[in-house]
Amino acid sequence: MALKKWVLGILAMSGVAAVGGWFSLDKETRGLLATVPTNRDVLFWTQPQRDAAFRALDRIPFLAKVNVVPVSGNPSPLPQGAPLQLKSDIDAYMAGQRSAALLVVHDGKLRLERYGLDFDGSGRWTSFSVAKSFTSTLVGAALKDGFIKSLDDHVSVYIPELKGSAYDDVTVRQLLTMTSGVKWNEDYADPNSDVAKFNNHQPEQGMEALVSYMRQLPREAPPGTRWLYSTGETNLVGTLVQQATKKPLATYLAEKVWGPAGMEQQATWLLSKTGKEIAGCCVQALPRDYARMGLFILNGSQANGQSIVPDGWWTEATTKHADIGLAGRGYGYQWWTYDDGSYTARGIFGQGIFIDPQRKLVIVSNANWAGGARDPVATEARENFYREVKNAIDQEVALPAK
Repeated sequence: MALKKWVLGILAMSGVAAVGGWFSLDKETRGLLATVPTNRDVLFWTQPQRDAAFRALDRIPFLAKVNVVPVSGNPSPLPQGAPLQLKSDIDAYMAGQRSAALLVVHDGKLRLERYGLDFDGSGRWTSFSVAKSFTSTLVGAALKDGFIKSLDDHVSVYIPELKGSAYDDVTVRQLLTMTSGVKWNEDYADPNSDVAKFNNHQPEQGMEALVSYMRQLPREAPPGTRWLYSTGETNLVGTLVQQATKKPLATYLAEKVWGPAGMEQQATWLLSKTGKEIAGCCVQALPRDYARMGLFILNGSQANGQSIVPDGWWTEATTKHADIGLAGRGYGYQWWTYDDGSYTARGIFGQGIFIDPQRKLVIVSNANWAGGARDPVATEARENFYREVKNAIDQEVALPAK
């Protein structure tokens, strides 16, 4: 039956192209139709399939449905600043990253804006795990709004179906910091890993698919004693927010972020089999709106003069709570942290929002890494680029006034 639906979906899309006329379609849809993925698992798509699909994931209804995050109606400005003087060859850097978008915003001004992979920045690019940091922000909002009483509450207070599971003794804070101690396999190259299997899980009757999968996982360590990266746990965070607020994540994101931040274009959020947003992945947005997200956070996430999160949230959320085994690095509330006070949202295949409060700096990266989901060469090159941008800004400040 699944294969039949897949074939019918492809035929339907092909029919639309034939009837409406190939050249009447926009280039993203044409690219998608030319290289339509042959299965539902993005981790095992070819590079051309990813190139086409990452700009059009929300146009593949037979792969996944979406909820829309409406446009704000009053876009916040992103004024042009003086071009940033960098020593490296940006064209070569973007080629090495297989970069679709690279934006540097300093002190509220665009200092660099470049596009690649035949992507012009007017459409949406998928975020993958950058969405984790969006979800974390909604936890802060739910805490401020009183929907979540305390981060030290047990997760099962908000997701009763987890009672009796390994998550029964896990707190909201431990879920946010991925220190639950529950077993999980995030190996993107392994088709039998949890991260590859959980979206295809057949849920227990009347239960949300993710919760049905996660409640079966065994405990490996006491809560709070070990860090283990788990997309499944971010998805549980999203379920918790949905059940606490009684709102879809897309709706709450529109209320708390998309509207107040003055986003330029609507976003979309991919849904699970049971019709809930996949909290650990897959917000699709305009690259400039990713930059606005960074600025919104950098400026204290203000809406009508009041922060959407409790006092001290951003210090807590972006401080190292878990050791990830890398010097000078750590993990906060779904944010990757640096000991110098900067932090980043990070997604597979080269997605990222880097934020440096000290320098009032936001760097947005959208890409399709040649090395796949995790590319150590591209990762190190991106870290070097962050350092170069910071050094360039420091040199500007150090220049004597004319």
